[in-house]
Amino acid sequence: MRDDTLRLWDPLVRFCHWSVAGVFFADYFFLTSFGSQVQFWHRWLGYYAVLCVLIRVGWGFVGSPAARWADFWPTPTRLATHLRALFKRQPFHRLGHSPLGALVMLLMLLSMLSLGVSGFLMEEVDYFWGEDLPRDIHVWIADALFALVCVHIAAALFESWRLKENLPLSMITGKRRRL
Repeated sequence: MRDDTLRLWDPLVRFCHWSVAGVFFADYFFLTSFGSQVQFWHRWLGYYAVLCVLIRVGWGFVGSPAARWADFWPTPTRLATHLRALFKRQPFHRLGHSPLGALVMLLMLLSMLSLGVSGFLMEEVDYFWGEDLPRDIHVWIADALFALVCVHIAAALFESWRLKENLPLSMITGKRRRL
């Protein structure tokens, strides 16, 4: 019997994905408004997430084919082609990230890095501004990232239904159905 799947997402991509997702979930929902011991964990988990993002960014230059920026960078041409297919309700099969998915992924990575920087600046608030601006920026970025995460999850579920393929499962197993 022929195996109809191929290995797409390497272990490092999946590790970074689930690490960042887990940290964001924990920090956003559980570790934001408790005592100083929990704030310690919020801070250090945030720094861990930034490290995962930086590793993932580097892996985009040297990693497996599906992880490379060149494979899925959302160029205007790629985005236009993807949008045309969506508006015409045509399938847009791609092994790696779709152009719109890549755009959302890049925005989420940038948001995670921005959370790390703004969180660090919150520790230095007296030195930099002397007011709540870093905290306000941090909260705004976290809320924007939460909205992006919701779009990401909804799009993965919608595209799974539309393309009749379990896309979230591929980020767990690393395997994807051949096109």
